[in-house]
Amino acid sequence: VTVEPLSPPSEMIVGVDIDIDFLVVNHSSRLLDLQLQMRLPMMTGVVIYGQSFKNLGVVRSNGGSVVCSVKLIAMVSGLFYVGGCYVVDLNSGMEIKQPNLMSVLVLGHKSD
Repeated sequence: VTVEPLSPPSEMIVGVDIDIDFLVVNHSSRLLDLQLQMRLPMMTGVVIYGQSFKNLGVVRSNGGSVVCSVKLIAMVSGLFYVGGCYVVDLNSGMEIKQPNLMSVLVLGHKSD
C-alpha cells in the first residue's frame, strides 16, 4: 500500500490550515479494508488538524485506489517533511508505515 499527495503545496503559512488530497493505492493481491492514520507524535512542524484517522473502506487489489483529503496545519516556520502516516488493514491489523509524504516550506504569519 502506498500513499502519495496529489498537487502538494510547496509552501504553507504558520497557523493556516490546508486540505491536501492523498492517493492511496493497494498494490497487494487481496482486498483490504483500509484506514489512513496520521500519528501526531511522529509529526514535526506541520501536523494533522482535526481527526487523525480516516476510514477508507474496502480497496480492491492489484492497483485499486482511493483519494482522501487530510487537513494539515503548520505550527512553526521552516522546512519540514510531512510524516507520521500509517495505513492499517482493519481486517488483519497489519500496519504499513509510509515514508515521508512530502516536504514543505513553512513561512511566518501572514501580515495584514
